[in-house]
Amino acid sequence: MEPNFRIPLGDWVEVGLDWLTTTLDGVFAFIRAIFVGAYDSLDWLLTAPPYWLVILVFAAIAWWASGWKLGIGTLAGFAVIVGVNQWENAMHSLALVAIGTIVAVVISLPLGIWAAASDRASSIIRPVLDFMQTMPAMVYLIPALVMFRVGVVPGIIATIIFAMAPGVRFTELGIRGVDKEVVEAGHAFGSSPGRILRQIQLPLARPTIMAGINQVIMLALSMVVIAGMVGAPGLGSEIVQALSRIDAGQGFEAGIAVVIVAIFLDRVTASFGTNSTGKAGKHA
Repeated sequence: MEPNFRIPLGDWVEVGLDWLTTTLDGVFAFIRAIFVGAYDSLDWLLTAPPYWLVILVFAAIAWWASGWKLGIGTLAGFAVIVGVNQWENAMHSLALVAIGTIVAVVISLPLGIWAAASDRASSIIRPVLDFMQTMPAMVYLIPALVMFRVGVVPGIIATIIFAMAPGVRFTELGIRGVDKEVVEAGHAFGSSPGRILRQIQLPLARPTIMAGINQVIMLALSMVVIAGMVGAPGLGSEIVQALSRIDAGQGFEAGIAVVIVAIFLDRVTASFGTNSTGKAGKHA
């Protein structure tokens, strides 16, 4: 039996979105212009040079971060992407992921520091993060489409909202996990809270923070396909097209490119966290 009442939550959301798009249309246009400009610039930087030069740069980064094995694996992996004719799509997606990750990290780190410093702030932030992580990712695309129109920007906005939660959680966890005796020693020597944060807490919490950034990147990559549904170029668009055509070959080629990019980013960021563990241990 159907209940005889209904909470008009959806109507309230639509009214709120209508008010936002009418009142803050100029603000949304400004934000859209910034994201489009940042994305176009990074995308040009990745696609304008010869593909072999970009691959060599990626391999050098991997070699420096984790050694020759990852460097050789990077060369082989990106060669496969070129071989299946997904190079430009992979760079489009990498640019989207990079912009979304950078903004998510810039927002999540201060929030994590604030949550670590204040129990009240933590009690407010945690339920919001729970909501952000449990809400289906595709739902974020609807208001993003209304406010920023079809294209790469709704994909970036949805990526930021969906991916930033681990950055906040791991930053708070890392700072709260710093040995209290070390922090008390800093206070005893007359260090200010800001100096303790910069020179003690953040360096010692860096491995945990880097693990959070790693998770932000992985979640951002998981949004590639969803971003393709709203007109964002790249591997997500290829997968969406393959799905509409029931083209298993095209879908697999784009999918394997996503996997290779994900492995590269995961190993590089994980190695930064591992290397910082040793440095933090020496510092302590």
